[in-house]
Amino acid sequence: MRIVLVGPPGAGKGTQAAFLAKNLNIPHISTGDLFRANISQGTELGKQAKAFMDAGDLVPDAVTIGMAKDRMEQPDAAGGFLLDGFPRNVSQAEALDGMLQAANMKLDAVLDLEVEEDEVVKRIAGRRICRNDSSHVFHVTYAPPKTGGVCDVCGGELYQRGDDSEETVRTRLEVYHTQTEPIIDYYKAQGLLVTISALGEVQDVTKRAMEALKK
Repeated sequence: MRIVLVGPPGAGKGTQAAFLAKNLNIPHISTGDLFRANISQGTELGKQAKAFMDAGDLVPDAVTIGMAKDRMEQPDAAGGFLLDGFPRNVSQAEALDGMLQAANMKLDAVLDLEVEEDEVVKRIAGRRICRNDSSHVFHVTYAPPKTGGVCDVCGGELYQRGDDSEETVRTRLEVYHTQTEPIIDYYKAQGLLVTISALGEVQDVTKRAMEALKK
């Protein structure tokens, strides 16, 4: 299967992408991984991306599209893939359509993880990270530490990252609504959109997604 995963920040796309890719036996292709791999390997696209990022600028669509194209042409993606974070806007969606058509391929589905804005803010703004080890993550509501502000694992101080503040989250949501949400209508017009609720336990959302994709 060839699937695009969409949804607002905080919808759990990364978590669901990993489970779905494993269940479907297809590679999970995320924009973040593409950027890290190209930059660490010193590819030409990676050098271009790094130059824009170092200058504090957004990486142009052409660079992102080039990275995605290279990755989708790898042997492990011949039988399908799950795209996470790409396409990010309608221009990228149109470019993806062109790439697939040129290879005599097409998307099978676009899975939209739906979650209300207030829940997104609650999920992200409630996160607390250990200063000693960033892999120790808690949540004031869903996974609170035994002692407020203290890591259960090592006793380090828990803090809220700057990009997890409510103000920043709402700014990220505004960017999503402006840039990415239009691709939902784009794919709905093609009859590819499958929308499911992203609320509930991780395994329940995965089960919901798998059932929706089978249909």
